Amino acid sequence: MRLDKFLCDMNKGTRSRVKKDIKAGLVTVNGMVITKPEYGVNEQTDTVCYKDVTCVYEKYVYYMLNKPAGVVSATEDKRERTVVDLLDREGRGDLFPVGRLDKDTEGLLLLTNDGELAHALLSPKKHVEKEYECHLAHALTAQQIERLEQGVDIGEKELTKPAKVCVLTDEAISQSAGKSGAADGSIITLTITEGKFHQVKRMLHAVDNEVLYLKRIRMGNLVLDERLEKGAYRRLEKWEITGLE
Repeated sequence: MRLDKFLCDMNKGTRSRVKKDIKAGLVTVNGMVITKPEYGVNEQTDTVCYKDVTCVYEKYVYYMLNKPAGVVSATEDKRERTVVDLLDREGRGDLFPVGRLDKDTEGLLLLTNDGELAHALLSPKKHVEKEYECHLAHALTAQQIERLEQGVDIGEKELTKPAKVCVLTDEAISQSAGKSGAADGSIITLTITEGKFHQVKRMLHAVDNEVLYLKRIRMGNLVLDERLEKGAYRRLEKWEITGLE
């Protein structure tokens, strides 16, 4: 791999910027100053230092974010704070959110620079499950649950694909971090395999209910780490990444 490409992949600057720095003698490979941007490096075995800081090459990175309300799921926005802004100190400019959560929705969001994995997770053909914790205006009836699980009309050409509804018990609710009990059954988990605009809210509206609070807790095999405070993030473990592939 060309030395200038290596540094660009590590988000050390634009191609023109890193070329200038290389020619200025600010980069070493295995302890030797290299001034040629086209110099070939082995990203797995060579030690590259940029401005006296060692660069460990990572082609793809994966972060789990516990998205807080009030932040938009985008890479940039002229008026609003974005989920990428929350990870800004990681120093990578190529991260993007895999899918979107509404501005007022909290919970699990995956950020990565792996476009192939993102496409696979979001592809309608893959039917990747997304599970949400929903606090509702009032409890669902058995008939409403049946409708949700069979598919409802949200104004699209076709009904939504069958969903899974689980009414949380008092014990399950008490184990949910930061939540108080709701004995009337108005807290559920809803699992869907699509990602239409405002889908969860529109589905509950279709059965004459309203979502008061919404939090994604799972995407495929990836489960939100409840130890993460709102707005906090961490890198995925290797086994978590493998589970997404």
